[in-house]
Amino acid sequence: MYKILTLNNISPKGLDQFGHEHYEVASEMSQPDAIMVRSANMHDMDIPGSLKAVGRAGAGVNNIPIDAMSERGVAVFNAPGANANAVKEMVLAGMLLAARNIPQAWDYARQLEGDDASVHKQVEAGKKKYAGFELPSRTLGVVGLGAIGVQVANAARLLGMRVVGYDPHMTVNRAWQLNAGVEQAVSVDDLLNRCDMVTFHIPLNDHTRHLINSDRLHNMKRGSVVLNFARDEIVDEQAVLAALASGQLHAYVCDFPSNGLKGQDRVIALPHLGASTSEAEENCAIMVGEQLRDYLENGNVRNSVNLPEVILPRAGKSRLAVMNRNRPDMVGQISHVLGQSNINIVHMVNESRNGIAYNLIDVEDEIDEEAARGIAGIDGVLRVRVL
Repeated sequence: MYKILTLNNISPKGLDQFGHEHYEVASEMSQPDAIMVRSANMHDMDIPGSLKAVGRAGAGVNNIPIDAMSERGVAVFNAPGANANAVKEMVLAGMLLAARNIPQAWDYARQLEGDDASVHKQVEAGKKKYAGFELPSRTLGVVGLGAIGVQVANAARLLGMRVVGYDPHMTVNRAWQLNAGVEQAVSVDDLLNRCDMVTFHIPLNDHTRHLINSDRLHNMKRGSVVLNFARDEIVDEQAVLAALASGQLHAYVCDFPSNGLKGQDRVIALPHLGASTSEAEENCAIMVGEQLRDYLENGNVRNSVNLPEVILPRAGKSRLAVMNRNRPDMVGQISHVLGQSNINIVHMVNESRNGIAYNLIDVEDEIDEEAARGIAGIDGVLRVRVL
């Protein structure tokens, strides 16, 4: 019986992945095997020794202590791309709202007073203040060409925009999906110098915090638009407010309201709606539920943020999953323990990522407790599971 603890409301379609008799799912339980989470902060949470995996029903994992989980041999999964369409739509909406000054014009229209003739006269007199620009005449810069960034870039191309992208870590798979007309920038600064609008689809870390600052804003085209549906601290808020006041920026569109942004005429701040659709929540929950179930039952790793991808079809009578520090001779020591127990290896895979290695080993016979304890006792082994 596997026990799944939910820290937030998770879509029932995601929880349906654990619908058979081998699983117990609840929002309160002790000694869970796995946790499903959306936005709950896990940094101050006591991590039970039973925990084997955490599934984040979304893409960002800033609310999960990744390093601490790795030290405890806990795999952490997310759902990249499951909410990509929802965020893409918000970026496109944000571009249109900013380009056509729609929030300001709507607010103006809502405050008109008088009879119909008076209202019509005010409309004709005031509409010139809200004249905007069309997207096909503009260049969009996309920083981060993962699942979301690629969809945004492709959609902007279909709208007739010129698109410049930058991502030094772009995968081959994403490159195949990218519209051939998207141009490549050699750096963030190169991209910013070439675009009229810029959108970010990158994680928040020490390298990306305040990626948009006063110097970079100063070097952008006058009247540019910054869109931030990634993380609030990627953009230096005070620098943006100064650029808006000087006219260097036409608008700032983001998903992260704050006291500093409230009431600013050229700020469109939405209440973190990027992935807030029923479809996105279902897609994220289903994806992470499938990944957790496959990891718990078969040891396979898909979309983990702290383990390498390892997918191995079953072969043999029993399977061993070993998570360890990536050190010389670890595979040799594990094989030696199995050999001492007269356990023959049928098939195995060993992969590593960021100092952590993961092994899936299929063997001919049952793995006894003595062999499992022997492997667990090897210096550097973080977690051993017999599946």
